[in-house]
Amino acid sequence: MISVEQNIQALSRAVLSEARAEAEQILSDAEAKADAIRQRAQEQAQAESQEILERARQEAGHVRSQCLAAARLRARKLRLERRERLLDRVFDTARQRMATVQQWTDYDQIVREWVREAVSYLGSEAARIRADEHTHGILAGGALVELSKEMNAQLQLGEPLAHGLGIVAETIDGHLRYANTLEARLERWQDKLREPAYRLLMGESL
Repeated sequence: MISVEQNIQALSRAVLSEARAEAEQILSDAEAKADAIRQRAQEQAQAESQEILERARQEAGHVRSQCLAAARLRARKLRLERRERLLDRVFDTARQRMATVQQWTDYDQIVREWVREAVSYLGSEAARIRADEHTHGILAGGALVELSKEMNAQLQLGEPLAHGLGIVAETIDGHLRYANTLEARLERWQDKLREPAYRLLMGESL
């Protein structure tokens, strides 16, 4: 016959065994949950890391594109500034050499053409022509009389110009005026001449 003490010991062993099994199950479940949590954390960290890397790549690409665009814009600006400085030198040199035009053998014919252009611009049958001293001498020597007959216009010779080389035409009442001096002609044509002048400087054909 089993004693009470034996029954108690058997019951104690059963309780301990059941507790141990339950503890092992709890520990196993906890480890599984911990593994799942770690796995999710790793996956989330990896996803966030990829997202951060992609965002960094996009930002780097954007910054690189901005820097490249800024560099190209700066280079273009420098080329244009260099071109304008070069062209300014060309036109400054042209202005300095303007007086030599009056030494050309066909200068009297050039003067006649300037008078025709100016009077035509005024659209008047009567005009006063003023010119620098050298050109004034050409017109006074008979050229203006011939032009008056040719153009069927009343052309008068006015006072010599104080500044400029060439001619200035104005209506008798002084309301309209057209400057056809070398300086005025260069000023009018300068914008149109910049592109072909630059192409010639760069060795290109027109």
